[in-house]
Amino acid sequence: MLPSARLFRSRWAALLWAGGIVWFAVDFAQSQVTEAAPTNAAASDRSSMNEAELESLSNALTL
Repeated sequence: MLPSARLFRSRWAALLWAGGIVWFAVDFAQSQVTEAAPTNAAASDRSSMNEAELESLSNALTL
């Protein structure tokens, strides 16, 4: 949606309007990014480790 032509009579008003559009676009794009799981959560989640990793971890803990 474009504003009225009156806005573009002032260079500064047009610059602020364009900055608001860019700000909105960046804010919207960042809200769509999925956050990665914390690194320590993967170690506690058994489903993320394969059997060989679980066995070697078990062997290391029993020493």
